[in-house]
Amino acid sequence: MRIVIAPDSFKGCLNANDVAAAMSRGVQRVYPESVIDMIPMADGGEGTVEAILSAADGVKVKVKVTDPLGRPIETSYGLIDCGATAIIEMAAASGLPLLRDDERNPLVTSTYGTGLLIRDALERGVTKILLGIGGSATNDGGAGVATALGVKLLDAQGQELPQGGAALAKLVSLDMSGINPRLSQVKIEVACDVQNPLCGPEGASAVYGPQKGAQPEDVKVLDAALQNFGQRLSKVVGMNLLELAGGGAAGGLGAGVVGFLGAKLRPGSQIVLEVAKADEKIRQADLVLTGEGRTDFQTAYGKVPVGVAALAKNYKVPVLAISGSVEGPPDFLAELGVTCCFSVSEGITTLEEAFLKAEEQLERAVWRILLVWKLGYEVAQKNQKA
Repeated sequence: MRIVIAPDSFKGCLNANDVAAAMSRGVQRVYPESVIDMIPMADGGEGTVEAILSAADGVKVKVKVTDPLGRPIETSYGLIDCGATAIIEMAAASGLPLLRDDERNPLVTSTYGTGLLIRDALERGVTKILLGIGGSATNDGGAGVATALGVKLLDAQGQELPQGGAALAKLVSLDMSGINPRLSQVKIEVACDVQNPLCGPEGASAVYGPQKGAQPEDVKVLDAALQNFGQRLSKVVGMNLLELAGGGAAGGLGAGVVGFLGAKLRPGSQIVLEVAKADEKIRQADLVLTGEGRTDFQTAYGKVPVGVAALAKNYKVPVLAISGSVEGPPDFLAELGVTCCFSVSEGITTLEEAFLKAEEQLERAVWRILLVWKLGYEVAQKNQKA
């Protein structure tokens, strides 16, 4: 039996490597002689650098940048392909975990630190950048990134705008003449797992602004500011960024990196699967196990289990999703290639207890599920021979 294990992290509980290891132990209880290929996954948020570095030989690079409020911090990104490709998580410089709850304020937070990470990678001579944009604390449309890379955002008096999402309401012109020339020689792919547009009721400010600290009145201010920003940038680059699917990701960074940097938005799980060369591993597999912290209706929109299942579906390999919790019937993702969804939960418990016992319960869940799978597999094999 050859089994591929390709789970996302269980956010706030287990990283993807730990999830994969626990699943592997469960598999070995049922199939001790099985061949197991572990591919820890991510979709562009926290853990993307770790997932890719675990799949490809690479190193971490430490660099001094600024956090969402402009304070100096030290963080890191990854280099693979002998230093030719940089793996950057915007959350490492511009993410919510870098702020206390009372510091969250998308009116003033900035992606400038993410721009510094990109600038450092460019100075090292990379030819490709894989940028994960999950977990942002910002709503500035990537204006901070652009500023760090040499773009000037100017008001009616020709003065540069201050950092933050609210300032974009005063944007009148963009000076792209000083943009880092190395960008023209670099391919940038952005791991983006949402389809939200830049503005409007489904846009960056309305949907994601509140979790970043925006009050109802702030949402209106931010949405109007991004509308102005989107119109101005669209005119400069000759494309309608206001209608770009995924443009609203990470507080509008999706639209910003496409407009300023010529980046391409792609599902994060596809990027990780390609780097891990998962196609060949899944093609040879008898079964694929995946999972995430919570599987629900949002999973269908580019989350890791569906990304993994889409690849497995090409080779008619069955996929089982084993997650911390499941909201929906066991087969609600069947049309997308996930044969069945299972919850790790073993009964009524507190969230704290579930987190403490997560690895143990995940291992046992895989054990239970594969015992039944093995029985069905053996019956099918017997019937084929009859």
